[in-house]
Amino acid sequence: MESTTEINLEQEKKMILKEYRSLLRSLRKNASPQEKKMVREAFELAMESHKDMRRKSGEPYVLHPIAVAKIVSEEMGLDATSVVCALLHDTVEDTEVTLEEVERTFNKEVAKIVDGLTKISGVFDLNSSIQAENFRKLLLTLNDDIRVILIKLADRLHNMRTLDSLKREKQLKIASETSFLYAPLAHRMGLYAMKTELEDLSLKYTEPDLYREIATKLQEKKRERAKFISDFIKPLKEELEKRDFKFDIYGRPKSIYSIYNKIKNKGVPFEEIYDLFAIRIILKSSSVDKEKSDCWGVYSAITDIYHPNPDRLRDWLSNPKTNGYEALHTTVMSSTGKWVEIQIRTERMHEIAEKGFAAHWKYKEGSSDNALDEWLEKIHGVLSNADTSALDVVNDFKHELFSEEIFVFTPKGDLKRLRKGATALDFAFEIHSGVGKKCIGAKVNTKLVPLSHVLKNGDQVEILTSNKQVPNEDWLNFVVTAKARSVIKQSLKEDKKKISSEGKDTLERKLKQLKIETSEANILLLMNFFKVISPLDLYFSVANKKIDLTELSKFDIVGGKIKLPKPPQVEIKQNIDDAVKQTLQKNAELLIMGESSDKIDYKFAPCCNPIPGDDVFGFLTINEGIKIHRTNCPNAVQMMSKYAYRIIKTKWTKQHEIAFLTGIKLTGLDDVGLVNKITNIITGQMNLNMRSISFDSEDGVFEGRIMVYVHDTAELEDLTARLNSLEGILEVSRFDSEDAD
Repeated sequence: MESTTEINLEQEKKMILKEYRSLLRSLRKNASPQEKKMVREAFELAMESHKDMRRKSGEPYVLHPIAVAKIVSEEMGLDATSVVCALLHDTVEDTEVTLEEVERTFNKEVAKIVDGLTKISGVFDLNSSIQAENFRKLLLTLNDDIRVILIKLADRLHNMRTLDSLKREKQLKIASETSFLYAPLAHRMGLYAMKTELEDLSLKYTEPDLYREIATKLQEKKRERAKFISDFIKPLKEELEKRDFKFDIYGRPKSIYSIYNKIKNKGVPFEEIYDLFAIRIILKSSSVDKEKSDCWGVYSAITDIYHPNPDRLRDWLSNPKTNGYEALHTTVMSSTGKWVEIQIRTERMHEIAEKGFAAHWKYKEGSSDNALDEWLEKIHGVLSNADTSALDVVNDFKHELFSEEIFVFTPKGDLKRLRKGATALDFAFEIHSGVGKKCIGAKVNTKLVPLSHVLKNGDQVEILTSNKQVPNEDWLNFVVTAKARSVIKQSLKEDKKKISSEGKDTLERKLKQLKIETSEANILLLMNFFKVISPLDLYFSVANKKIDLTELSKFDIVGGKIKLPKPPQVEIKQNIDDAVKQTLQKNAELLIMGESSDKIDYKFAPCCNPIPGDDVFGFLTINEGIKIHRTNCPNAVQMMSKYAYRIIKTKWTKQHEIAFLTGIKLTGLDDVGLVNKITNIITGQMNLNMRSISFDSEDGVFEGRIMVYVHDTAELEDLTARLNSLEGILEVSRFDSEDAD
């Protein structure tokens, strides 16, 4: 009789072959026999090299590269070479297979892409993040072969789909990194379906309760929504058929993430979000030349039936987005008094919208659209600057990824794409780095404006320059494009190096005079004493006279080495508030890295004021030890994605009877005696202590803020429910800190 293990292995083998056959079916129909042979060889190599490896879920590891290859083929529509590279994407990094073997078995193109996909190892600057550095290197491959980034996105999507088997802290780190970098990248690549799924999956792990709540409410409203869509579409369908259009029309629910954003950022409850779906019309145009006129023809038919909102018309037919997205969006008033968004596209536009640049290439022959090439060139210029820190690159690039665009013109009528909020100075750098450095002002629509003037869609801009002009630090306060920021920072760094060189000479002369060695140890001590972060800053401060070199006389000098003077003892007076805060923190029952919190020095982060019961994590700061944040803290995503190596596993155990300070915001209808009822619930019914209470009233509506001490999240929820039940109260919510907006 066969053992259970043997049966399982046989079942696993069948499962792997089933997935492989499914991958083969998803290959493009025009894949040649040679390409199919390459895919088979890649599958066999992946099977052999990963044969003893398993994923955290326990399943055979080879199922992961097969799944990534399937996403690449089925959901992105990429070529057979991409499928081969997806199958091999982890082999060089995780197994004995070498790049030379890959090149020998396949070809140079495959080896180059696999090399781009192999993760970077090595030690990085401690102030940087390994994730940030990897991301920068990854982006540098964009110009070599964009398939590297597309396969990497497919890899991340499959990891997100299978995140359940990982520990909570690992889930948080990967989900945060995904929403911070990978979702915006998918957006910029035009992969809207992928971007939406990545955002939804990130939310599922970072805010599980809210995610489940929205998903449940969407499901509950499904039947009601279907009826509304059916009634709304019926007259449209009849009108379009009357005008002989060939089309598909359907309602598409908005993503959970976009609904969450409206709830969070606009303070709108789920029940009041009117645009939970959009109507999409996909046209079958007879030729590319007729597409624009067909879309406008459909728009005309829609506005004959429903009244459009003129402020919500979006024309991406005349000026497609940088990622190739083309469509016409309009918002119309339905017969039931609800605004409804309608998206009008052709089949070609729809494929580009769903599959991004993978589909864009398919239609690119003969097209004059070089927006992708321009964007890649711009990004490569920013990234290839070796002196720019990885985190600077990620921060600048992150803004570039998700930003809306404006279209502005040169004096000769050439069109330039810039991110929304771009200034005249950004435009100057967009023309050329040299023009940007010498820019002294601009004429916008023939009117003289300063460098900081924010440009609008359709502006015509003429740049004014002077050979005497040089970049200065203030420029960084108003430029928004990655290219402008990168060139300015580099220019300032070069100037700083020149000035620092003079400061270095001055310092070395002074040290020689005092018989102090210019050793690395002595320079580090001086940096510590004068509170600067690098030798360059030390020399720069000396040159600018910000450091008084007579201070050196305070040092003890022994054989050319220096000892720091002892700082004077200062008596620290604590106010009652700080004392209370410290007492609360010290008595909180937290487990940090598995240790009881009373053995570890930590503080609660004022940006989110965690209380017992909140989902929390620890963050190792540079100067203030460990800080405890809520996982839904406004800063959590950035910290987890950019500084994952500083995240410390933290959780609450059973709590002492200790009160924690938190903020409650109320809005409602101004009524005599309402404040009395509110305070009665807090102090009378629930016996809680308030620290501060303030109410503002305008036009019959009040907004109140109360700082109150609660013991845990359950008590906070009870308080919120009781306040919500008061007549006249419209909304009760928690806010993160006393100085929150």
